[in-house]
Amino acid sequence: MARIRQSVLASAVALATVALVAPPASAATTTIRKGSATAAPYAGNVRASLLGNATVSTSLGGGSCNRSTMTGSVNSDGTGMTITQAAFTNDPGPACPGDTGSVTVTTQNLPWSGGSVVYDAAHTGGRDAVVTIANFRVRAVASILGGITCYYGGNLVANGYNPDNPNRPVTSVAQAQVGVNNATVARQSGGSFLCPSTATVTATYTLQGETAPGTFNQTLYVTGS
Repeated sequence: MARIRQSVLASAVALATVALVAPPASAATTTIRKGSATAAPYAGNVRASLLGNATVSTSLGGGSCNRSTMTGSVNSDGTGMTITQAAFTNDPGPACPGDTGSVTVTTQNLPWSGGSVVYDAAHTGGRDAVVTIANFRVRAVASILGGITCYYGGNLVANGYNPDNPNRPVTSVAQAQVGVNNATVARQSGGSFLCPSTATVTATYTLQGETAPGTFNQTLYVTGS
């Protein structure tokens, strides 16, 4: 039983994009800008790209994915964040390795609408913003015993960091970042009883805007005005 659950745990890596329970940001006007605190507002398509590995662990074991992207859009005031495409794989993958076997993760119920970016004037824990992705759902199938299926989903919150914030998770990358650290994610209904009820995940993503159709190299910056 424990070995089955260890393999299934790698599915929770898919949630590492945003899975952090955090206190709400303080009330403030939010403006997403093109690269600095004084630049023009930005609205349009955005892409989140994984930096390094997304890892998951519990007392039973863990696993990781090393490739993940999500594409969507957001308004300049941080409202209306929608994820239209998402992928969670591993190189040489595509399945993500676990302590035993591997897990294939696919997205469910796209688009994921109703999310937001909210400026945190208090800079709680060193962050600049709270990033919420709403109504996500993923399906994970473990390779053992002919396939063990699990579902994870819900409304998830992460810490957002500006490109010049010294507290950003990966200081060598001067881009806006979304970070989670030892965040707990929960199992959803519809899968096997063998699926773990919770797992702890850690990951960091860059968040960039679009400068031309399909070209995501616009640095983003979140301010309170």
